[in-house]
Amino acid sequence: MSDNQQFDLIVIGAGSGGVRLARMSAQRGARVAVVESRYLGGTCVNVGCVPKKLFVYGSHVHDEMEDAAGYGWRIPMENVEFDWPTLVANKNTEIDRLNGIYGRMLTNAGVSIIEGTARLTSANTVVVGDQTYTAKYITIATGSWPVIPEIPGKDCILTSNDMFYLPQLPKHAVVWGGGYIAVEFAGILAGLGVETTLIYRGELFLRGFDDDIRRFVHQEMSKKGINLRFGVTIDSVETSGTHYRVNLSDGNSLETGLVMAATGRRALTEGLGLAELGVQFDDAGNIAVNDHFETSVPGVTALGDVIGTPQLTPVALGQGMVLSRRLFGDGQGEMDYFAIPTAVFCHPNIGTVGLTEAEAKDAGHTLRIFRSEFRPMRHTLSGRDERCLMKLVVDADTDRVLGAHMVGPDAGEIIQGMAVAIKAGATKAQFDATLGIHPTSAEEFVTMREPVA
Repeated sequence: MSDNQQFDLIVIGAGSGGVRLARMSAQRGARVAVVESRYLGGTCVNVGCVPKKLFVYGSHVHDEMEDAAGYGWRIPMENVEFDWPTLVANKNTEIDRLNGIYGRMLTNAGVSIIEGTARLTSANTVVVGDQTYTAKYITIATGSWPVIPEIPGKDCILTSNDMFYLPQLPKHAVVWGGGYIAVEFAGILAGLGVETTLIYRGELFLRGFDDDIRRFVHQEMSKKGINLRFGVTIDSVETSGTHYRVNLSDGNSLETGLVMAATGRRALTEGLGLAELGVQFDDAGNIAVNDHFETSVPGVTALGDVIGTPQLTPVALGQGMVLSRRLFGDGQGEMDYFAIPTAVFCHPNIGTVGLTEAEAKDAGHTLRIFRSEFRPMRHTLSGRDERCLMKLVVDADTDRVLGAHMVGPDAGEIIQGMAVAIKAGATKAQFDATLGIHPTSAEEFVTMREPVA
């Protein structure tokens, strides 16, 4: 075996976590290779957060043009046209640019890129095509993949991956699911002029988010004209000419031009040879690891979506940095999952960090709840009926702020700052002592004085 087939570390998967692990390890002097069968950058760059955010920006433009009238701009809306292929093409150009950046980051760090599908034949051996490679350590960072339930007509249903390459937009679409991906795509489609119905089996979508946030988003999304159907699911999908008939569990049916399922994701491990090697999985099909990302097979580690931790790019990046330090640094480091901030880019946005009210109660905290609902200043002239919600969950005994939650414009941008404060253990008194930036929506987080509960 030649020298260019022997490494200290082989990373399988060039997503956010895999690339970060490879780069950091190479910079520590390790000889590293990355094996990728699809595209550099993983889900986030190619069929996830980056192109989705670009689509979200595009879907806001029509509302912004309507809002302009209140500020004196005369835009003849009857002449406004939207060209979907232009948005898709421009998105593709940006993704190609990012793919190139990821490739250069790896090669500039001295990482070897191996294109192809990997299979482990031992704890130290990876086969790609007709080539065999060895390494002291192998890390699985292959991410996750959308799952569609096994129902009649499954082949007619698209996933979030497919949505980024649609040749044209339909007049009507059905989005199936109640998580953040379903909610975001329902908002994107509606914002681009598609009559949109969201189908979810539960009583209310966005399970796991604060209940006040969930109810408020329901209210605001309904104002956007999105048809929200809860307590029902899809039994089957039939082709009906150039459209589809969606048959629901309540006996009703819908005619639509597109059905998209956002019904969950599964760890992408098929064909890697892990089970044959003795790597253990949890009940959900994720690779089982300990706190140091070690699998049941010595020398084989895993990180990112494939291990079932929060499916967020910054989580995978943090895991990559911790694992690199443990393998090729001082051998120390732990991943901290406390107070992970996140955003949902629906209309309007959600930003959240820390404990929900229900989680805090379940943890035994005595609480004070601060909540404020108002019309954002930008809409006092636009006339748009859109409101903002902000909420703080506070421990009544210690005064520590346990959670901050928001629905409104730029919620993700605002909550990032709140995350620093909560991570640092800030108290409500310290929030109160902080001067606000006026006039902004964000200042409401430091001016809420009276608890509502």
